[in-house]
Amino acid sequence: MHIKVGDQVAVIAGKNKYTVDKKGKKVRTTGTVIRSFPKENRVLVQGVNMVKKHERPTHTNESGQIVTVEAPIHVSNVMIIDPKLGVPTRIGYKFITGSDGKERKVRYAKKSGELLDK
Repeated sequence: MHIKVGDQVAVIAGKNKYTVDKKGKKVRTTGTVIRSFPKENRVLVQGVNMVKKHERPTHTNESGQIVTVEAPIHVSNVMIIDPKLGVPTRIGYKFITGSDGKERKVRYAKKSGELLDK
């Protein structure tokens, strides 16, 4: 997957594509990837796709409750945010030589050319 945990992403499709700011303008929803599920091609983004979950009563929680948690969204519905420009961008891959002389594969932002993997 081209998205990793800790990446800043923007939602580009779905019900959480936009949020309304204080001035009433539509703004693209952004967040940090908390967890990724590569086998299902899904990611968990902080504050995006909030759903209500019913919890049953337990010894520690005497009364059941309804909690709001994030649900995973498909990786095709998010785009990584360019660290230099702050806009959604596509990702490319290239090989760079490290200080130890070994080549490693790194991700970079297509718009600015900035490396995403340090």
